[in-house]
Amino acid sequence: MQIKTQRGCNVIFPSIPVRASPMEWERIRKRPDDVVRANLRNYEDCAGSFSWAQARALLDGLPDGGLNIAHEAIDRHVLAGRGGKLALRWIGRDNAVREFSYADLRAESSRFANVLAQHGIAKGDRAFSLLGRCPELHLAAFGTLRNGSVFSPLFSAFGPEPIKARMSIGTAKVLVTSEAFYRRKVEPWRHELASLELVLLTECDDRPPAGTMSLSAAMAAAPDSFDTVPTSAEDMALLHFTSGTTGRPKGAVHVHDAVVAHHMTGRLVLDLHEDDVFWCTADPGWVTGTSYGIISPLTNGATMIVDQADFDAERWYRILEQQKVSVWYTAPTAIRMLMKIGAEFAKKFDLSNLRLLASVGEPLNPEAVVWGVETFGKPFHDNWWQTETGGIMIANYR
Repeated sequence: MQIKTQRGCNVIFPSIPVRASPMEWERIRKRPDDVVRANLRNYEDCAGSFSWAQARALLDGLPDGGLNIAHEAIDRHVLAGRGGKLALRWIGRDNAVREFSYADLRAESSRFANVLAQHGIAKGDRAFSLLGRCPELHLAAFGTLRNGSVFSPLFSAFGPEPIKARMSIGTAKVLVTSEAFYRRKVEPWRHELASLELVLLTECDDRPPAGTMSLSAAMAAAPDSFDTVPTSAEDMALLHFTSGTTGRPKGAVHVHDAVVAHHMTGRLVLDLHEDDVFWCTADPGWVTGTSYGIISPLTNGATMIVDQADFDAERWYRILEQQKVSVWYTAPTAIRMLMKIGAEFAKKFDLSNLRLLASVGEPLNPEAVVWGVETFGKPFHDNWWQTETGGIMIANYR
């Protein structure tokens, strides 16, 4: 279905069931969004004038030439005087909070890069993470990229065999994981992977298992400054794996130039601004959790919310309310779980800061779009892409 906004922009939505009344469509058509402020105000104008050269020009590049994702996500903000801005607020299962400014992320990811360099991990070497939603994941990702190495996240719910398969295919040299995950999922077969040289553990005691070391201790002893290894736009940066449901998982390579797409899709599809509070609920072990749970919000200068806990409707609504989330990126399964609880429950919370809702990961049913309007006063915008593309390819335009 296609409708015309009052500004003459085409807006395409999935087919909507007949129970969507004309009044509901009017609410969709005249949402109280600040249209003038939108990064994408008119699709036809944007599509007609867009060029990747102009998109690249919005980023800085490395000071001496080249391109590096860590520099674009963190360093350029610090160098522009925005280092004190809150970049990441992490909420633990017990509601403990850890906060990192852009300057903090630069310093801590530099420590991680120094740890890698001190242990001989070089440009092009593959560093894998097996972590849940925690700040160490972000520090490892950006520290790895800063070192010119390749970052590859793993889904923390994987068992030993899927982990082993992906690390073998990717010739892993580094693994960052928790002590509990390591003992249960990696230690039994580690001797079979000759390429694995360095294992850094979070949440470990003073005596980590043989052949491993404490990440916190290693970082505490490392300098907090690091000269980013020169990387070019076509140098390998990220290694993601397909789910493997139809056979052996396949590795999808993404280069540093992918940051241009990360940045522009965050800017145009998710409409990210520097004053936005952004929450992506995706697990960091999958591509969404990296592209839009780590990289894109930071290249756009936003503040990111990261919640360690699993899905809980009341907790999610409380986070949306208390953190004043303005852009929320989630999945159809989560939306349908919220739908089952009902709109009345959601209306117990002040969700007035929400400006844009988006969904990815599987088909979004039309009822969920209408429910978003009924519950939040705005629809969920569906988008489609793949592990292989690394960024949004098709999206509903607001």
